[in-house]
Amino acid sequence: MEFRGRLSRRSFMASASAMGIAATGSTWGGKLLAASHLPDPQSVLDGISISQYVRADYRDLYGMSDDKPMWDSNKDWIRTVDWEKVRSELAGTTVRFAVGAADAESAAEGLVPFEALSGITVELVPIPDDSFYDKALAEFISGNASFDALQFFSPWLGDFAAPGFLYPLQEFADKWSLPLDDFYDTYRLNYGYFNGQMYGIPFDCDIQMVHLRKGYVEQVLGGPIDKVNSVPTYDELIRLSGELNKVEPGVSGVGLMAAPGFWSTYTWEHVSAQAGMMLFDENWEPIFNGDAGMKGLEIILELSKNANEGHAGAGWPENRAAWLGGQVATNISWQDSGTQAMRPDQSQIVDDFVTIYEPRIAGGRFAPPNIAGSTSCVSASAQNPEGAFLMLGFLTTASIMAMNEANANGVAPGYKSVLENENLQAVSQPAKVWGDSLHHAWCSPRLPGAFPIEQAIGNEINRAVVGQITAKEALDNAAAAVKQIMSSNGFYQGNDPVEYAQAAPGLYVGEGKDLPF
Repeated sequence: MEFRGRLSRRSFMASASAMGIAATGSTWGGKLLAASHLPDPQSVLDGISISQYVRADYRDLYGMSDDKPMWDSNKDWIRTVDWEKVRSELAGTTVRFAVGAADAESAAEGLVPFEALSGITVELVPIPDDSFYDKALAEFISGNASFDALQFFSPWLGDFAAPGFLYPLQEFADKWSLPLDDFYDTYRLNYGYFNGQMYGIPFDCDIQMVHLRKGYVEQVLGGPIDKVNSVPTYDELIRLSGELNKVEPGVSGVGLMAAPGFWSTYTWEHVSAQAGMMLFDENWEPIFNGDAGMKGLEIILELSKNANEGHAGAGWPENRAAWLGGQVATNISWQDSGTQAMRPDQSQIVDDFVTIYEPRIAGGRFAPPNIAGSTSCVSASAQNPEGAFLMLGFLTTASIMAMNEANANGVAPGYKSVLENENLQAVSQPAKVWGDSLHHAWCSPRLPGAFPIEQAIGNEINRAVVGQITAKEALDNAAAAVKQIMSSNGFYQGNDPVEYAQAAPGLYVGEGKDLPF
């Protein structure tokens, strides 16, 4: 998949809404501009409910209903903010919101209740999906962006924040009591903050996990799967995937994403993090070609012997199709592979899979990887920055994000009060393990040049996967390329664009914590 296609990792699914809303219908209509003509806020909030937002077939399948909420109303921002105060200050204003062109229609429908609650009109600024990054960057550079707000892949945060293209949000977060403490630390720190300043609200909060097919794995193991102990290490996953590779024609032992560029980088980071790998030292010198990074790549090369056909060219769409289509017996992928596999309209393996706790590596650590994801930001040149912040707060609120997960549309919640909710866990198979894991998450730093860094590392790893070069050559080549990219982005010149001390707390949040099992 092309780089710009990263924005479409989920929107290629017809059921997904890029704005995080999968409404089944709308109680409100028309543009509501004057506070005196707006409906009672409670009547609008009552309509932001499971019965209105979650697909009927999914509600029926899992017995979802409004009397079994999947969030805590005391922590759901849209149910705690003073909408009358919002209206008194901002009704009648306009927010311009940049969205992928393919998602403009669904975004418009999903924002109708925000307009009814706030009196703020949202004007969508469609940008072609395959050029979103380039278009947004060009508008930022012009100093007069056509949008007030946008959502984008969190690794781009450094590219947009370091040059001053984004509006600081802490003042608004304090004024309107955004529940930042409800976000898991890894999302709050890596999707929300850059160099100690708040620039974003976490939106699509990803983590990579390991998923197993129950029937095949239990056949090989000779008994039920224990989420902690059945596959405790990557050595065991290598052994198990080798056995599973023989279990049935057309079924591979493990699903891997090892396509050139960022796909290979993400898979390698996932495994190497368990060996204790960090990308940089405190001087931003690349150190990922040391023992830990090598251990991770060696494990991937062993797993690749048992991997799905075409894994060296596989990204997310190919991996998703193979997993949900029953063509792999284990899978290293995102958490939504565990939710979407529950839904009969998306999956051929319903009730025949389980998501486990991350396998470990001897001498390493338990470091589940927070990889990719999206954040929501306001342009530094926004004409209505406060209105833009409020709109983003609405889109990322706990109840809407919980219902995204219930709809299995791949837009993931990052709230403790959601993932730890038993009603949510009942409709999202990975949620319990996912939530436990986030207290120990690993994440790459959000740096200027993050995308070319991801590409450079992954291109070399892919060369090792296909046998063109050795693992050592791949990581040494990648380290040299990354050093050059960092230099071209202002590092090593006495005034780094990112202070390591500011980024460090988010890189591994599990230090000193007891394991969840």
